[in-house]
Amino acid sequence: MLLKEIKYLAGKEIRLELKQKYVINGILLYLVSTIFVTYLAFDSVISVETWNSLFWIILLFVAVNGISKSFIQESPARHLYYYTIASPQAILLSKVFYNLLLMTILSGLSFLFFLLLMGNLVMNMTLFLVNLFLGSLGLASVLTMVSAIASRASHNFSLMAILSFPIILPLLATLMKVSKSALTEIQWTGNYSFIIILLMINLTVVILAYLLFPYIWTD
Repeated sequence: MLLKEIKYLAGKEIRLELKQKYVINGILLYLVSTIFVTYLAFDSVISVETWNSLFWIILLFVAVNGISKSFIQESPARHLYYYTIASPQAILLSKVFYNLLLMTILSGLSFLFFLLLMGNLVMNMTLFLVNLFLGSLGLASVLTMVSAIASRASHNFSLMAILSFPIILPLLATLMKVSKSALTEIQWTGNYSFIIILLMINLTVVILAYLLFPYIWTD
């Protein structure tokens, strides 16, 4: 029953996004223009550290712009309608699944544009892509949960930024360490512990969101 609800709710999110093409087009325009301005500023002369920092900073702002609307843009009437037809766990997990799909696409496009404009400095492509997926999952789950909390506080967008910062900071620091290693080394040695940390952070956020979201939803 839960999986069926998640399937239909996630499908609804995808159909709404396809109808409102201006939203995703605005995010893509922001993504491309930011990377292009970065390319013009550095004129292809860039170090590994700068490449790594700029990539994750841009991806973080893209994630905030793309995921912050998960619950904040929905009206109280729609919240009440969802409350009558689906469980809060299904609503949350469908949002996380959709935002993970969105973040995977945006992070893949970000990486592609970075390769085209800023050059390919990645030495361990597999490690970088695994890290990129874990980062997409982490950003999607954290920002979805924080968006749900902010939506219950008069849709306060500044509250979302305040609440997400303490969680995203260790996640982002770990992601940057792994990606820097992928940029400078071919071996996976020393990165397994960071991969486990990323998995644990993602798993902890999803479990906490699953357990706590019903209390937020019924408030």
